[in-house]
Amino acid sequence: MTHGPVIYDPTTLPVDDNVNAYTFCVDLDGSQWFLQKGKMIAFYGAIEFNGIGHGPLDNLVRSSFHSPLHASDWVVAQGKGKMLLADRAFDVNSFDLDEGNLTIRSGNLLAFQPSLRLKQSIVPGFVTLIGTGKFVAASNGEVVFMEPPIRVDPQALVGWADCPSPCHHYDHGYLRGFLGGVRGLTGLGGTSGEEHQFEFVGAGTVLLQSSEALLDERATGAVPRQDGVPGQAR
Repeated sequence: MTHGPVIYDPTTLPVDDNVNAYTFCVDLDGSQWFLQKGKMIAFYGAIEFNGIGHGPLDNLVRSSFHSPLHASDWVVAQGKGKMLLADRAFDVNSFDLDEGNLTIRSGNLLAFQPSLRLKQSIVPGFVTLIGTGKFVAASNGEVVFMEPPIRVDPQALVGWADCPSPCHHYDHGYLRGFLGGVRGLTGLGGTSGEEHQFEFVGAGTVLLQSSEALLDERATGAVPRQDGVPGQAR
């Protein structure tokens, strides 16, 4: 006997949980979530999306969003309903921080509760979440949690929690080699995880995706033209 697809409605969708490995459902009950543009694929109910810098949200942004370099990539979802998040069929999962400190690749972070504070990391391309609350992230393959000390292929790194920022480690035998010298001078050929790693030491947890392929940078979408949306003509 063949079974048809599972058909969801607002009453059968999960509450702040995965629908499947690639889709997460956020339950908004008069609450707010920060959301990266382009990651909402559908919603039920009455939900509004306002850009960072929108007047009525000044107090929320002042308390929870402290990364001006990424402000134009994010909106605030608020209202009542259920919102589905996904990112190009990559694995999507939620994580809970409890008075924690987690740094994550900015392109992998899809959404987070305002009880968490987002700050700009000193490591380019990463942001840091501080406090207690839930966030949703995408990865190219399942996430693996590792304990330092460890050296990591930069392309496999998703983030790290409660440990110092990494330092660069290069294979000096490779760097002394002729091909390494050519790459150093010209930038041709790039490097692999066998030649260059991020090195983590101290206590904490390192998050790896089970792939060496980064999520491609793509346009994050747009919100309707309105006052207060960064980049919109007045």
